[in-house]
Amino acid sequence: MQIRPAAEADRAAILAIVAPVLRAGETYAIANDLTDAQTLAYWFAPTHEVFLAEGEGMILGTYYLMANQGGGGAHVANCGYMTAPAAQGKGIARAMCEHSLARAADRGFRAIQFNHVVSTNARAVALWQKLGFDIVGTLPAAFNHPVHGYVDSYVMFKTLTG
Repeated sequence: MQIRPAAEADRAAILAIVAPVLRAGETYAIANDLTDAQTLAYWFAPTHEVFLAEGEGMILGTYYLMANQGGGGAHVANCGYMTAPAAQGKGIARAMCEHSLARAADRGFRAIQFNHVVSTNARAVALWQKLGFDIVGTLPAAFNHPVHGYVDSYVMFKTLTG
């Protein structure tokens, strides 16, 4: 498997991963009825540096890296990750997160913050914690999950510099 910057030719394959996740409405605090063009505009926003994981000729996952805030908060990164359904449970998210940690440090970010990790996304919460992220805040009932109703979301943070 390799992780590389996304290219224009990858947009359809990335859309095939991102669109179903957003439509499901279980993990991202974004509208679940976006058109394909809106979905691609979100994932490939001008502030996002987009990467993909590929192996054996298939796109296995994608992530973006960006500054979490501007101005005095621009030294903290933010990321979003998605894994193709057929590749889940195979270490793709871990590899993408590890890659993003290195890339963020290379870009001079001092930390990474995840603003809205849905508490019911237990696999992601556990993985981020294994990779050194701490839950620094709980947002009570901040996410309206389509199955579980109102659930907590976490703010998770990892310092990249010693």
